[in-house]
Amino acid sequence: MVNKTVTIKNPTGLHLRPAGILCKEALRYQSSVKFRFKNETANAKSVLSVLGACVKCGDTITLECEGEDEEKALFEIAALIDSGLGE
Repeated sequence: MVNKTVTIKNPTGLHLRPAGILCKEALRYQSSVKFRFKNETANAKSVLSVLGACVKCGDTITLECEGEDEEKALFEIAALIDSGLGE
C-alpha cells in the first residue's frame, strides 16, 4: 500500500462535479483507491462515498492505493487533485 497527503484546492471542495471526476479517474485502476479524512475512510471509486466525506476547500486528505497499479494510481490521482479536478 502507498499513500500521500494532498490538499483540496477547489473553492467549493469535493462537490458533485469534482467528486465525479475523482471517481472516474479512480475507476481506471485495478488497485483499491481510498482516502482518509477526519478519521473516516472514503472509497474514491464511489461518488456517494466521496460526497459523504464532506471535504471542503483547504482540507487535507490522505490518498491510499493498494494493488497491482498502486504507484501509478497514487501519482496520477494526486496530480489530478493538485490540478484542481477540472475547476
